[in-house]
Amino acid sequence: MGYKVAVVGATGNVGREVLTTMFEREFPADEVIALASSRSTGKEVSYGDDKILKVQDLATFDFDGVDIVLSSPGARVSAQYSPIAAKAGAVVIDNTSQFRMDPDVPLVVPEVNPQAIAGYTKRGIIANPNCSTIQLVVALKPLHDLVPIKRVVVSTYQSTSGGGKAPMDELFNQTKGIFVNQPIESNRQQFTKQIAFNVIPHIDTFMDDGSTKEEWKMMVETKKILDPAIKLTATCVRVPVFVGHAEAINIEFDGDITEAQIRKALKSAPGVIVVDHRDDGGYVTPAECAGEDAVYVSRIRMDSTLDNACNLWVVSDNLRKGAALNTVQIAEELIRSYIEKAA
Repeated sequence: MGYKVAVVGATGNVGREVLTTMFEREFPADEVIALASSRSTGKEVSYGDDKILKVQDLATFDFDGVDIVLSSPGARVSAQYSPIAAKAGAVVIDNTSQFRMDPDVPLVVPEVNPQAIAGYTKRGIIANPNCSTIQLVVALKPLHDLVPIKRVVVSTYQSTSGGGKAPMDELFNQTKGIFVNQPIESNRQQFTKQIAFNVIPHIDTFMDDGSTKEEWKMMVETKKILDPAIKLTATCVRVPVFVGHAEAINIEFDGDITEAQIRKALKSAPGVIVVDHRDDGGYVTPAECAGEDAVYVSRIRMDSTLDNACNLWVVSDNLRKGAALNTVQIAEELIRSYIEKAA
């Protein structure tokens, strides 16, 4: 059986990656519909090597008969149209921040909590977590199953594509401008500071306690997905990289654990590839993970300042596993474990 699938936000970075991922994974779709704002109506997007989809207007589209909606249009747009699609009978897998902390909407990473998908019947919506949270919990899950995790301290190094195409363009234009002595201010709209040859410890808006919303998201989403008892503190940093997020993670466990146990658990974990050689280049960086599906773990070592604690270096393509791939994986699990079983 094939499904009728609508991709909302099809002209954006994530929407295009969703279409690519669906085709590569041979998603069981009889019909794929590309939707975006009226500004993009009539534009064309690729689905596979030789199929072109003409973009339709989201505002006037009738979702009647659509089985699954893969949605990445931005939170405000999703707030309006995801409930409309769900009311028409579709299951919406939403990649925005709009529904993540809604208690009636499951927040899912298939390698971590696939059982949560069952909660989709409450509102007809499943939320895809924040990109930085996804790679974090994929790495934490096998270790938490081994020995409960007490506390996590994470510093992120997040690429400009996490903010969309315009931030990527700003990095490119600033970098190019520096070499021709063009003032930075003429190429600065997306970031609060220069991004080329710089790092910015500020992603999303500031909250009352001094954290940014990106840091808050990592904390609350990890608790919802993995375990509310885990304490987590984050510092999220934007770096001059186009694609790929990196994270330096310190993990404290509530019990005895060895490095050998940590390595074994990570090497056997779904979605994880361990590349950790203690020599020059024996680790993975964002440049190598771009275009790849896995969450890569390197620099595994015990923390000599704490009992039962370790450090990890984790990188992943934020547009793939951090967004499009996770969305498509949720849809695959939804079909396999719930729609087909109910048929």
